[in-house]
Amino acid sequence: MLLHNKKVAIIGGGPVGLTMGRLLQQHGVDVTIYERDQDPAARIWGGTLDLYKDSGQQAMQRAGLLERYYALAKPMGRRFADQEGAIHLTRKPTSANQYDNPEISRNNLRKMLLESLAKDTVIWDHKFTGLEQDGHQWVLHFEGQPDVTADFIVGANGGMSRVRPYVTDAAVTTTGSFIIQGEVYDPVNTCPAFLQLCDGDILMAAYGGNLFVANPDNNGALAYGIIFQRPAEWMDDVPVDFWQPAAVASYLSERMAEWHPAYKALFHGTDFFVGLPIRKVSMDEPWKTNRPLPITLIGDAAHLMPPFAGQGVNTGLKDALILSENLTSGRFQTLEAAIADYEQQMFRYATAAQQASCENELEMRSSDFSFLKFMQ
Repeated sequence: MLLHNKKVAIIGGGPVGLTMGRLLQQHGVDVTIYERDQDPAARIWGGTLDLYKDSGQQAMQRAGLLERYYALAKPMGRRFADQEGAIHLTRKPTSANQYDNPEISRNNLRKMLLESLAKDTVIWDHKFTGLEQDGHQWVLHFEGQPDVTADFIVGANGGMSRVRPYVTDAAVTTTGSFIIQGEVYDPVNTCPAFLQLCDGDILMAAYGGNLFVANPDNNGALAYGIIFQRPAEWMDDVPVDFWQPAAVASYLSERMAEWHPAYKALFHGTDFFVGLPIRKVSMDEPWKTNRPLPITLIGDAAHLMPPFAGQGVNTGLKDALILSENLTSGRFQTLEAAIADYEQQMFRYATAAQQASCENELEMRSSDFSFLKFMQ
């Protein structure tokens, strides 16, 4: 096997990095995952994830975790509302489609993947800062931690990856959209009117250039996101302090003044906010061919894209599936050949997924966008 007696270092303990670790360990590979979070109890902010049958679920199947995913995930319907709180269409899951893409919280997905790995596979509190070559091995540097060595590195540490520059000069750019995400830890008591509006389903609404999506059951919390075109005056400095929930709630209430009071009550009941420009990484820049030692990228580190087609994590899990198969199947004579074949495949499907996401983004943030029209 190509990885016999070789040490593999995966940088990043998100869903893609952990899945990659699981897929390699099934073949007896010596793999260690380095994660910047302090410990496995660290709460991961962000909406739920839904894994698609032709990508994310295939990776779970190969990892022996598909049934566990089904047990932890929740099939959820969609309710399409307007700014006044009127529901225009409801789609409920059926017995025929309930396993198409059920929703799972990021924390539950992490826990499931961690439980599938050998003890001490993940080394916590390791923020990657750089690497260098030492003979036939890589030396990895971490903030405040001792150096480690590895024979092969897989960068899976997200859209702002510090591994990426060793593989490609592709630049990360903003797309022109901005997202504000919020979480309500006790929605039953904090925003009961909005919770009733959701009725257990994911609620989606769009009006005046504001795209709103809320999940009332994200591991017990209510999580939502509002996406809009980034104002020109925000290009140099964002004038909203996201560490002050009251200030963010006031901004959203003013921005969405024509929306129903239930939305505004949601904003003012929010415990936690984060605001980020939406970014992507260029897929036009060729990757370096003169890498001194084996190294590659998977997930957002390879192909960060806007979240407008549900393809981000699914594309990353497809990366892990294809790369792990190339490395362990015996089809390739060298590590370099296995990596090159994966990268050629990845560029094709990831470029298509990113393009679809970008096209959806332009349509969705228009002032006259309607979810009902989009879903037809």
